[in-house]
Amino acid sequence: MARFNSLVAFLLTLLLAACDRGWPVPLPYPTPGKQNLVVLTRPGPLTYQLDESGSISGLEYDLVNGLAEELGVPVKFNVLSPGELSRQLLNGSYHIAASWLSPGSNPEMQSGPPLFKTYDVLAQHEASLPLTSLDQLAGKTVHALAGTRQAATIRRLMEKIPGLQLIEIGQGDVIDLLEALGEQKISYVAMDGKFADIANQYVPSLRTTLPLSSEAPVVWWLGPVPNPELKARIEAYLERIRADGTLARLEERYFGHVRRLQQDDVEKFLGHIKTTLPQLRKHFLDAERQTGIDWRLIAALAWQESHWDPFATSYTNVRGLMMLTEETADRLGVSNRLDPRESVLAGARYLNMIRNSLPHDMPEPDRTWLAIAGYNIGPGHLNAARTIGKQLNADPGAWYDMKRVLPLLAKPKYYSRLKSGRARGGEAVIMVENIRSYYDILVRNAPPLTAAISPMDGKIGMRGEAPELRLGR
Repeated sequence: MARFNSLVAFLLTLLLAACDRGWPVPLPYPTPGKQNLVVLTRPGPLTYQLDESGSISGLEYDLVNGLAEELGVPVKFNVLSPGELSRQLLNGSYHIAASWLSPGSNPEMQSGPPLFKTYDVLAQHEASLPLTSLDQLAGKTVHALAGTRQAATIRRLMEKIPGLQLIEIGQGDVIDLLEALGEQKISYVAMDGKFADIANQYVPSLRTTLPLSSEAPVVWWLGPVPNPELKARIEAYLERIRADGTLARLEERYFGHVRRLQQDDVEKFLGHIKTTLPQLRKHFLDAERQTGIDWRLIAALAWQESHWDPFATSYTNVRGLMMLTEETADRLGVSNRLDPRESVLAGARYLNMIRNSLPHDMPEPDRTWLAIAGYNIGPGHLNAARTIGKQLNADPGAWYDMKRVLPLLAKPKYYSRLKSGRARGGEAVIMVENIRSYYDILVRNAPPLTAAISPMDGKIGMRGEAPELRLGR
């Protein structure tokens, strides 16, 4: 009883302090049926991104949902523009602000433990003279999203660098800003350094040669008067997911594939999206209608296999847009591997067959990444790799673990004991990571088959198995 009275007294003290200082009254602790977990966020690939089919993705979105599941409560996301978010951080009532934030200059604003480390960097067009020192910012105009750490960084630099100007943009997300940079409508953008590799997939002409700040943590803001019990639960949750590898797996899902492609790879792909894809799109769309796999994922696979060349042939005699072996083509009833339509439809069916052979309780998008690896090395080698994974205490259903296991198929220590023999598992990993990047680019540059698809949990669209799902990351 004494402990309860002490807690009540402490909470009353917080409420009185909030009233005295003009702070908003803190929200009650999230409770099933009474109080949702209220989260402020803004649009962005790492925060909260809604695709055409209604599926939501984002690194912080996934992290928040993990916390809500642990608390047993629903989440209410308030998705705000950068300008609105800046105002609501100090004036609104919320439990968490999850918007790729760093500890603010306001000493009264409390935050949770660090999630990641990042820094601010200047982005500019490759055609401009690269800036390599902060002094060169004199007289320059830099754009940044309103209310972000990058805007605050430029304001601090303005106190030291003569003529430096800041333009804060209150709408859209950072990719919109960087696309304007790519079109040379603006000259400089202050952006998050951790996002640079992802940004290069969309705007290959940008360059990031000038760091603007030292390294800083990414945190959740909890407001000036956070609920003490919730703050303790958040700290325990983040400590647990860091210790058990969940945080590393989520980070890999969003960042693990983006460092593979070079500028020339992205520019060549973007060029063929305009010139070659229109001639092949109808085959990819038909493949989605037959298999339920997002046509853009099939197209990304085809690009990785053949660069959309219907007559592609390898030294091992795999042929066509989807680079089918003669054995696989015969199995799928393909009469001419060089016929674009036959190749695309057969390749999509083959990918679906491999995916359907994997355990149905395997989570997405891991199940599809593993299926694509199986497309490359064959289902037998994929199953052998999953067996090795189990023996090494790795999760055979997690791409995060299996991307380290697959290369072992080329080592005698492992393949000598396998009925399936040796396989180039490392190449399969590279193939999957490249396809993930090409798929991201297509999602940004090509519309879906239809936007009228029921949003479901998960990220992959496979009508071969109801319900319909779509790939996020």
